[in-house]
Amino acid sequence: MATYLINHLRIPGGVPNEQGLSYLEQVESTVKAYGGKWLAQGEGRVVEGAWPGSVVLLEFPSMQAAESWYNSAEYQRILHLRTDNAISDLILIDAVEPDFSVAGFAARIRSAIKESLDSQSQNAVAGR
Repeated sequence: MATYLINHLRIPGGVPNEQGLSYLEQVESTVKAYGGKWLAQGEGRVVEGAWPGSVVLLEFPSMQAAESWYNSAEYQRILHLRTDNAISDLILIDAVEPDFSVAGFAARIRSAIKESLDSQSQNAVAGR
């Protein structure tokens, strides 16, 4: 299952400095070695709320591949070039299953709530 890396990136002054540029020149080869690829990069179009800065969206073949990349010696060697020169919120998230539906997700939550309430009712009756 694919895993996505989402980086909410803010570069002070909006233009990468020399260390930031060095990071950009080196990072792609570290990502490719783990099957990663860039899907999007740049300033997004904000339609709700606020999103200062830009977004980077990468795809890896699996969570294991993404974590192996992030923890690799090759990436750790250059990581400070980004973290010392930009503000980032970086997450990894798995893709949804092919049969995923938001309505089905809501139904599972409703079912879990009902089961929890039923269990609480049964415990209250048994405790009398």
